[in-house]
Amino acid sequence: MRWLVALLMIVPLPLWAAECRDLSHAGADYTVCEVDLSQEELRLFLNAGETGNPFGSFTNVEDTLNRDGLHLGFAMNGGMYHSDRSPVGLYVENGFEGQHIITSDGPGNFGLLPNGVFCIRDTRADVVETSRFVKEKPDCIHATQSGPMLVIDGELHPRFLQQSDSLYIRNGVGTSADGQRAVFAISNERINFHAFASLFRDVLMTPQALYFDGNISRLYAPGLERYDAGFPMGPIVGSVAPKAD
Repeated sequence: MRWLVALLMIVPLPLWAAECRDLSHAGADYTVCEVDLSQEELRLFLNAGETGNPFGSFTNVEDTLNRDGLHLGFAMNGGMYHSDRSPVGLYVENGFEGQHIITSDGPGNFGLLPNGVFCIRDTRADVVETSRFVKEKPDCIHATQSGPMLVIDGELHPRFLQQSDSLYIRNGVGTSADGQRAVFAISNERINFHAFASLFRDVLMTPQALYFDGNISRLYAPGLERYDAGFPMGPIVGSVAPKAD
């Protein structure tokens, strides 16, 4: 038994759940979940394999993973979707492209260019601006397109106004330059785009960040005993870990 204790002291144990915490920035409160891609697995979820219908909820994803001896470390809504819950723009799950990329501008937040793609590969994840994504063609295992970009190469989206009165609960993701950190954030009060983007640039220190959505923003963070519920969602992003014995 003594040798086992010594071994555990030498060999670092894997991190099986995203680190989630509450924080404040510029007078607003947020919840942030950080994933280490060298230790943790991120996935996108849309349709349940056994039925072909959208999962729609964190509970349905968790129940499906449990049957395979897995569980959700954390999760949040992972991109915009139509009324039938199909994704708006590019969507890739387990290497299969379910929706094609959209490069044109358009109405709503998605079409407020530049927008971008959250791309998950084997041991890294990156937010990539859409035109750059089309040029570089990264090989994503999972990918979801959304918009607008919040931070592009360390700069806020040029259309954001500091005094904007467009206030919503908002959620999104930022990534580090080396692709090893994916930081997910949700506001706990109504904020504008400028305030939300500055969180990623100035506090979370992510040079690229992407907006996921507003009114439907929800978080599943068991470590904080937070289980947001509501009407059915489209794409869901979450970390996956072995279920505890």
